Amino acid sequence: MTLLDDDSLLETGLAPEGRGRVLLIGCGALAREILDLKSTNGWDHLDLHCLPAILHNHPERIPAAVEAAVTARSADYAQVFVLYADCGTGGLLQAVCDRLGVGMLEGPHCYSFFEGNAVFAGRDEMTAFYLTDFLVRQFDAFVTKPLGLDRFPQLRDMYFGNYTKLVYQAQTDDPELTEKAKACAAFLKLDFERRLTGYGDLEVAMSRL
Repeated sequence: MTLLDDDSLLETGLAPEGRGRVLLIGCGALAREILDLKSTNGWDHLDLHCLPAILHNHPERIPAAVEAAVTARSADYAQVFVLYADCGTGGLLQAVCDRLGVGMLEGPHCYSFFEGNAVFAGRDEMTAFYLTDFLVRQFDAFVTKPLGLDRFPQLRDMYFGNYTKLVYQAQTDDPELTEKAKACAAFLKLDFERRLTGYGDLEVAMSRL
């Protein structure tokens, strides 16, 4: 099994054997976490098809991309499950999943289900900017460059002037990633907080399949 670059479309188990297998349609930003959970727990009946992680920056494109993937692949599987939360689609992804008869992750976004939806819902953090392991690794590709901060650093105050802290939700206990997350907070001139969340409700949802 080969893990491609974070922004690449990643697939495993393209030739499922039998009708007892489950197809996961996942966000590319979750690929490492999904594969780690599969490997650690021996969930060999789960096959993964990841959509490009860059959809994270274009949530309006997620529902159509998920529908296309489910339509193209579902006939080969006993069950399909979508490893996206709402992720900025304004309920449109849920509507697509309901129409197709497939389940999806609960919660508004990955920051919520990684921390645990119940815990996250109880927080009052309107001025917190969140990063996950993936976003720490891909900070330049998903934050700095798309927002033009590499070319126009003065835009930082426009985008982040109302934030007070950067919360790093760590899926793994990686000192190198922690240091990089601290550097991201310093770059944005925000206070830093690290929370070791693990995989949260992502692991719970996958364990039920």
